[in-house]
Amino acid sequence: MTSRREFISTATLAAAGIALTPLAACSQGTPPQGASKPAAAARPAPFTGKLITRPIPSTGEQIPVIGMGTSGSFEVGTGADERAPLREVLAAFVAAGGTLIDTAPTYSTAEDVLGDLIADSGTRDKLFLATKLSGVSGKQEGLSQFNDSLRRLRTDKVELLQVHNLRDSATQIALARELKQQGKTRYVGLTHYREDAQAQLAEQMRQFKPDFIQINYSPVSRGIEQTVLPLAQELGCAVMINRAFEDGRLISQVRDKPLPPWAKDVGADSWAQLFLKFVLSHPAVTVVIPATSKVRHQVDNLKAGTGALLDATQRQALIAALA
Repeated sequence: MTSRREFISTATLAAAGIALTPLAACSQGTPPQGASKPAAAARPAPFTGKLITRPIPSTGEQIPVIGMGTSGSFEVGTGADERAPLREVLAAFVAAGGTLIDTAPTYSTAEDVLGDLIADSGTRDKLFLATKLSGVSGKQEGLSQFNDSLRRLRTDKVELLQVHNLRDSATQIALARELKQQGKTRYVGLTHYREDAQAQLAEQMRQFKPDFIQINYSPVSRGIEQTVLPLAQELGCAVMINRAFEDGRLISQVRDKPLPPWAKDVGADSWAQLFLKFVLSHPAVTVVIPATSKVRHQVDNLKAGTGALLDATQRQALIAALA
């Protein structure tokens, strides 16, 4: 995401390089005498709110409504400089009470990076890890990929295992349910990321009745409002939302536009927060997973999961502002 106010965390880094103190203890910091001050004049206050939680319908387990994606953002190498910003991003997320992190074996190095950072920080027991059976065909290929994901994530189980992009769904959802019986995952799900796949997703929701679905949703991509979201409510599926910023296009579209006057009524001080609050204002949505490699954006995203959400009038105003 672009054009957001800078945030500098001055919490002490743990030995592994990850700040684990609550974000309330972070401050903007004061440079020592003689040192030049950071260029940015405006910095947001540290995140000190309490994230809204919603239940997973199949069990009633509560999860915070702001999760975190890893596609793109966590696809980096082994260098300390590449991983340092992600250590801060993870630290901010955990300190704020965030739990759900979504990844996939086909996101190049994301599982490796995430697994290393979680292990270094000792935060595995605080997290709800979601990964996928992605691009595989047949039970053995799916099982081999899943075992490799566990190795890369440096864990012996995940909380959610999803069949990615509806590939070989019957075989892979059956495998995921076997793994659920073995205690290797707690929930199973189906995913896609495009509106033209939503009819197929709805068909497979009826067929397989998963615990979770993951799909795209934003103020300019609202196809799931017609069938998928009502069906999720009917079947008792948790709904995880991807592409809430349209891969950054929405942020670029409003970069130079002032926030609408009513933004303050829902406690939003950025467009990104409005987009996330739009998604979360639909009662069928359980969690949204924006991805970022910048801690100031992470804090901004987290703020969207607090306070008031958009009412029907505000939702329509936001849709109109982007038309």
